[in-house]
Amino acid sequence: MANEQDHERQQQVNTIGHVTGFAWSIVVSLLICIGGGIFLDNWLDTTPLLTLIGVALGLIAAGYQLYELTLIGRKDRPAGPIGRRLEERAAARGSTRSGRSK
Repeated sequence: MANEQDHERQQQVNTIGHVTGFAWSIVVSLLICIGGGIFLDNWLDTTPLLTLIGVALGLIAAGYQLYELTLIGRKDRPAGPIGRRLEERAAARGSTRSGRSK
């Protein structure tokens, strides 16, 4: 019973880690796209055109990452490329941890 609770707690911790990783990737993609638009606008003197394009690209990237977040752990749909990579890493970590505990 304790082993089952440990496994459930480990799954919860993994889920929190995935969500935190996605949250940071959303923030970073927004900052890069918007910051790049602002930089290019100042450099090329095209204010606010490239900033608005950067905002649009950042929102598209953030929306896609949120969509991928909804696919993690679902059995009825395959995960996207980012989610598959996270699941592979989690599986690899799980196999190395179980190997060490024996």
